[in-house]
Amino acid sequence: MALGSNGLTLYGSEPATLDPALCLDANSASYIVEIFSGLVTLDNNLNVVEDIAESYDISPDGATYTFHFRDSVTFHNGKAVTASDFKYSIERATDPTTGSPVAEAYLGDIVGVKEKLRGEADEVAGVVVVDEKTLEITIDAPKSYFLSKLTYPTAFVVDRENVASGPNWWRRPNGTGPFTLNQWQAGQGLVLERNENFYRGVTKLERVTFRFTGNPMTMYEKGEIDITPVGTANIERVLDPTNPLSEELVIVPGLSVWYVGFNTAVPPFDDEKVRRAFCHAVDKDKIIEILLKDIVTPAYGILPPGMPGYNEELEGLSYDVARAQQLLAESSYQDGLPPIVLSVPGGCAGVSSVDIAIASMWQENLGAEVEIETVEWETFLNDLRAGRFQAYEVGWVADYPDPENFLDLLFHSESVENHTAYSNPDVDRLLEEARVEGDVSARLEIYQEVERIIVDEAPWLPLWFGRSYFLVKPYVKGFSPAPMVIPYLKNVWIQR
Repeated sequence: MALGSNGLTLYGSEPATLDPALCLDANSASYIVEIFSGLVTLDNNLNVVEDIAESYDISPDGATYTFHFRDSVTFHNGKAVTASDFKYSIERATDPTTGSPVAEAYLGDIVGVKEKLRGEADEVAGVVVVDEKTLEITIDAPKSYFLSKLTYPTAFVVDRENVASGPNWWRRPNGTGPFTLNQWQAGQGLVLERNENFYRGVTKLERVTFRFTGNPMTMYEKGEIDITPVGTANIERVLDPTNPLSEELVIVPGLSVWYVGFNTAVPPFDDEKVRRAFCHAVDKDKIIEILLKDIVTPAYGILPPGMPGYNEELEGLSYDVARAQQLLAESSYQDGLPPIVLSVPGGCAGVSSVDIAIASMWQENLGAEVEIETVEWETFLNDLRAGRFQAYEVGWVADYPDPENFLDLLFHSESVENHTAYSNPDVDRLLEEARVEGDVSARLEIYQEVERIIVDEAPWLPLWFGRSYFLVKPYVKGFSPAPMVIPYLKNVWIQR
């Protein structure tokens, strides 16, 4: 069957999975949030709002949330969604046999989740079915960001019978979201169709087609797709006010950061002075100006602009070759560095000019012998989580608008998302204080202190903060992309 073209047509990339419990990348999440849904979601202003839950109550001690479901919420096949379905979904996500790489990070605040993940409990004690339309969730301490975590796919509801249909059940998902999966041709594209029973109102779009092949800019200019991302190859002409395409340009600041991570458990990055030297040896401003044509902004910290707690006064480790060489001379590797392997996500596109520039600066400024290896995306994610990389380049996109999502998840020594093996007891203590700090200003001050320590100890070389550029056909209405993954297609329509 040929991919359909009625409705909205977009360029896309093949998802690694459509199983909410296994989702650990923004690309997969962008499809999952349209097909599945949860108790709460994020609106376009990144506020937590009710979704399947019509309302919720929080206990006086701030630890127990009681969710009251909307009437007539159903899966795509018409079967009613109950509180038991949510209990099943959370317990499935936290079952060790499911192998969720993200369940602890996003559900670990719930009482009983860690015991379930360790195989010490048959159920999650903190998830209680009150009745068919009422679910109670108790967390281990009052945490202001907890509701935000429930907007991530790991907390979404799945259909038990659908999951039981086979290991590849998610290729025929019975979700609850605004769209159903109509077709999926591997390597070619997929088609979403309107869910006629969506509990928050039927979408205006009948169909959304994602195409995985071709040059998106060329396809846009030929009228084959309705929206396209714009990269460095075309940014200058679409920013040119004399070019008609400039009138179709939409620029979106991103809550994201691109960085090089250093594995602090292996040589030579087990030495803080070496890590700092490698940071000082890279001229990120030059890379951004020449190679990326200023489509992004240099990052000297971890929290991106727009994120609560962002510190515009944080100076970070700037380009300073003399300082880099001095630190290396003072390090335990002053007599010579071992070979460095920089691992990057890749495929047919090969090694990027940015990767080559970073490696060249390390070689020229520090005398490092650097090899760049490209790793297919799904394998890259698995190797990253297994700690197999010596140094790696990747990005992190906010899952929810809270600094805990960056600083705690990525740098607490016990976090499953800490891929650098970074460990600092003082940082752990401060992060644990921030989790339960009820005063917003005091909490953000803690995070800024944590960020300063981490940047100084350099488990990361922050590179840039993201910014997205799109061309949007004039007949596409309601396209209002957020700086992170949220369900947005339900608000789009075509007006020719």
